[in-house]
Amino acid sequence: MKKTSSWTALPYGLWLILFVLIPLGLIVWQSFFDIQGNITLDNYKAYFSSSNAIYLKMSLNSIIYAALITFITLIIAYPTAFCLTRLKHKQLWLMLIILPTWVNLLLKAYAFIGIFGNSGALNSFLGFFGVAPQQILFTDFAFVFVASYIEIPFMILPIFNALDDLDANLINASRDLGASNWQTFTKVIFPLSIGGIRSGVQAVFIPSLSLFMLTRLIGGNRVITLGTAIEQHFLTTQNWGLGSTIGVVLILAMLLVMWVTKARVRT
Repeated sequence: MKKTSSWTALPYGLWLILFVLIPLGLIVWQSFFDIQGNITLDNYKAYFSSSNAIYLKMSLNSIIYAALITFITLIIAYPTAFCLTRLKHKQLWLMLIILPTWVNLLLKAYAFIGIFGNSGALNSFLGFFGVAPQQILFTDFAFVFVASYIEIPFMILPIFNALDDLDANLINASRDLGASNWQTFTKVIFPLSIGGIRSGVQAVFIPSLSLFMLTRLIGGNRVITLGTAIEQHFLTTQNWGLGSTIGVVLILAMLLVMWVTKARVRT
């Protein structure tokens, strides 16, 4: 049995080494080289320099946008998942919510460009009420809206699973003991679904830290995040060392988020 278990774990181990550990190691290694290929710590000095706080501002912007997107998706996803668990064909409705994730991200971004553009569907609709065309595209609102729309299925799914796995006997026992619906929700349902909320926050907040395609297409370069900076350094300035340094910082930030949101066992 031990030999069988070790052999079945081999593909996972190879995948982990080839596509996770080695790429991460290359990013860390590249972060210690400047644009001329010399070993240096200048990339980290440039990032954390107090006199040039560009990257620190980008970091703050990334955190703010990611937190806002996560908050919006959570506020919408929790009641949605709660209602889904009480529907007759809940798995069918869940599949319909997840279905947009099968569509390519680029296609969805271009669809929203058509919707939010000056001559798009939304401005055409407003025109029926005599409202002049509004600049909706290339704004913070458009970026947050589209990012929240794209990320919301990843918040709904873990919360739905957590709520759907709740033991109905616990809820019935709460009501038998005289608890109101609100008390049952706050004292039983919500605490038992915290695990799903944690997973949803990780699934939304971490990818939102490194968004760059939407910042280009929907934010129109008015929204600057760490993902945008990494893209610029790798594709435009060719300063792979500084781009890798930002990548290392981003990875550490993601690990910190995972540590903060992980489940803790009370002793």
